[in-house]
Amino acid sequence: MFPAVYLLPLMLLSGLSSESTATQSDNSTGKKYFIVLPENIASYHPIPPKNQIYVTALYNDTSVTIIQHTYNTRTVTMQAAESRDFILDGRLELGKAAISNNVLEITSTKEITIQAISFRNSSIQTALVIPTDKLAKKYLIPPIPQIQGSTLLADVVTTLVTERAPFKLIIVNGDKANKITVKGNVLKEVNLQPKQVAQIWVREKEALRVVEATQPVAVLFGHPCAIQSKCNCGLLYTMLSPARDETLKFFIPSTFPWEDETKILLSETGSAKIEAFSPDSPLIKVAGTAILYHPKLLLTLIPETDFACCYVVTPIPDMQNYAVIVVHKDQTEGVHVGKNPHQGSEWTELKGTDYVSTKITVQPRATPDSSISTTIIWHASSKMAVYFLGQDSNSIFGNPAPVISKSPADYRGCVLIPGVIKIGDNADGWRESLKYCRDKDMELICLSEAKSQPQATKRLSELNNGNLQEVWIGMRQSSLTGEYYWVNEDPVKSTNWQNGEPSIETSHKCVLMGAKSDKDFSWRSEDCCKAFHPVCYTETEILESWDD
Repeated sequence: MFPAVYLLPLMLLSGLSSESTATQSDNSTGKKYFIVLPENIASYHPIPPKNQIYVTALYNDTSVTIIQHTYNTRTVTMQAAESRDFILDGRLELGKAAISNNVLEITSTKEITIQAISFRNSSIQTALVIPTDKLAKKYLIPPIPQIQGSTLLADVVTTLVTERAPFKLIIVNGDKANKITVKGNVLKEVNLQPKQVAQIWVREKEALRVVEATQPVAVLFGHPCAIQSKCNCGLLYTMLSPARDETLKFFIPSTFPWEDETKILLSETGSAKIEAFSPDSPLIKVAGTAILYHPKLLLTLIPETDFACCYVVTPIPDMQNYAVIVVHKDQTEGVHVGKNPHQGSEWTELKGTDYVSTKITVQPRATPDSSISTTIIWHASSKMAVYFLGQDSNSIFGNPAPVISKSPADYRGCVLIPGVIKIGDNADGWRESLKYCRDKDMELICLSEAKSQPQATKRLSELNNGNLQEVWIGMRQSSLTGEYYWVNEDPVKSTNWQNGEPSIETSHKCVLMGAKSDKDFSWRSEDCCKAFHPVCYTETEILESWDD
């Protein structure tokens, strides 16, 4: 069974609009994706590629359709927090064609996240896939790593010998005809039809710095077979982030096991440079993008502005899988792995910053039916960065973990849709106030959990601005039993009655809450016909993984 989505009477209070119910998800979630599989020639014919995708659903009854070019179409129904892997047709791999139609199209009725995996013999790489509605028209091209046997020979060896070829850009077009311009010391232009892919070599002397398009595109950067040692190469690629003009902060975790060979590829408008990584200087500031480079890995780094509250990590069987977490040093206790607070690993200080990092092992577990196991990593009150990383005897792979939500979570779990709190416009009786809220598809506020009460009253105080003394809440006394109950049918677990309350007056059957901090937001019973403003709310929607 998948317990998955929970509707909970808790308002998300940080940055919450009093009216909006929109989800605060990041670039990872969407309903439509175009995916390509880069050429991977780490092992030659006859070893076939084993390419696949991991799809994670956020909501119950999500219908997912996978269209593999002209080769195959499949539709499945998934439940919230369920992940499935799909093995892809090997003919989708791009090869060397400058223009290709080999695009994998995925659509869904509700939001999902996707991680792509390219696997051929001992060469494996992973990528976080961006949905089509989050793509951009401009990307900055990273500087080219100097690799003996690959880039150092790229300008003198024919591109027909792929492991002696330059790096390349893979540009994936969306649903509209598009003109792509790649700028540097030379100008390259290409026109793409809907769902087409362009592959463009990136030679060092051309100093290509930016990709611009008339319509949104996705851009991958990498090498089909970068030399790692004598007569040994491996696929190397990453999904680029959209270009930004603002200066961003990147905190580089010091918990990677490969620090001695790591460099940072920095891209800004009009310039690019490569810096050696030092644990003594883990903070990078750049008005552009930053990519961590290792001879076996390209990892797009997460800027501080994109830190989020909830991520999903899907480990790959038969590999060593990790989650690397970066969080403010004062917020480590709020990190949760699955249902439980994170414990068991040490936090490493990122020198000269207020941040720390840690690495935890995440391995596949037994799952129901045909699903694959996932681990939800979330923070109860703050934002953080989470990376998915892994390795086997020959490969290192990884990508930014898919973001489920940027909305601060609460003590129960990962927020899919924040709750909303609103003070009613007019003062009226309790029954009329209940109808007022329900006419707005809301409910009179119910505070059945003691932990939810401080958060709700904090938001109430912000909205009230000191104007109201008391407000109606969704509790009243039963005329049949005399017991108090919540209108949303939650059990009455924790109360905050004023001294001497609830009143024994037979007419006092409905409950008011103080609306100002000097009253400590305590409760008292009152005549249901008295006129007070109501507090309406919608429930927070929580995602919880099946193994919790």
